[in-house]
Formats: sequence, C-alpha cells, structure tokens
Amino acid sequence: MMNQKISAWFFKISNGKITLIALLFFIVFSILFLPGQSSLTESYSQGMGSPDTSLFYTPANLYQMAEKYGEAGRSAYVRARYTFDLAFPIVYTFFLATSLSWFGTRVLSEKNEFRSVNLIPFYAMLFDFFENICTALVFIRYPGTSSVLASLAPFFTLVKWIYVSSAFVFLFIFVIWYLVKQISSKRKERK
Repeated sequence: MMNQKISAWFFKISNGKITLIALLFFIVFSILFLPGQSSLTESYSQGMGSPDTSLFYTPANLYQMAEKYGEAGRSAYVRARYTFDLAFPIVYTFFLATSLSWFGTRVLSEKNEFRSVNLIPFYAMLFDFFENICTALVFIRYPGTSSVLASLAPFFTLVKWIYVSSAFVFLFIFVIWYLVKQISSKRKERK
C-alpha cells in the first residue's frame, strides 16, 4: 500500500521540469564529487578498491580493505559514508525515480503493472544505506571483528548493484520505447 502511494506520488510530480532538474543534479553531483571521492578512495585503498564499487567481495576481502586503508583511510572512509554516501544515493534515487516515472507515463498505460518499476531506485538506496552502515561499522571496529556485519555487507552491496542496474536497464528500455513511439507518430503525421 505504501509502495503504491510512493509510486503514484512520483508519477504525479515527475513532469518535464522536475525530471530535468533531477538529471542535472545527478550530472553535476557525478562531475563534481565522484572523481574526488574515487581519487581519495584510490589513495587510501592501495589498489584494493572500495566495498561500495565492488560487485563481489567476501568478509575476508572487507577486512583486507580495512587493513590496507590504514587508520587515516578508515576514518576518511567512514566520514564519506555519512556525508557523500548519504547524499549520492538520494541524488541517484531522485533522478532514477523521476525519470522512470516521466518516461513510464509516456510508454505504459495507467494499469500496466510495470509502472511500479519507478520504486526500484528506492530499494537500491535502501540497500546502499545498509551496505554503508555495515562497512562503516566494520572499518570503525577494525582490528576487532564484526562477523555478522562483515557477512551482511557483501550481500547488501550485491543487491544494491542489482537494483541500480535494473533501474538503469528499465530507464534505457523506456527511453528507447519513447523514442520509437515519437518517431512512429511523426511518420503517421506525415502520411
């Protein structure tokens, strides 16, 4: 019931202007903040990468990352989880939800069950937050162990990426579908 209300609300607010604003926020955030965050992670991780950008890793890999980051790197990582990585999931969720809603309105009927795909970004954001909590707590407690959190983090990361990827795939399909409909209607008008 709550999901239907959220989905309907996004369909209601997702006009061209809101969708364009969401896209601009996403692009600006990606250009201004992602490269710096990536550089910072690379400098601390010594080539190990970050749990956030990994698709698959194990609890042992997570502990290896925590060790490689060192004390300063772990502190920076945790700080980023509660600043940058709180903001970015909100930004990408807003962009994806409004875009899926705007294009969904143009390619799907109101009764089509696929309209609810505009909720996929919310699940991505939720699992992103779960991932951040687990990995940050593992880094905070290191060298102590947090076996439950270290085991949950890779699962949350994988599920996050499945939802993020699915949202982008649906968006791609909706955009192509919309463009095909536009081209088709233009051809009909000419006849």
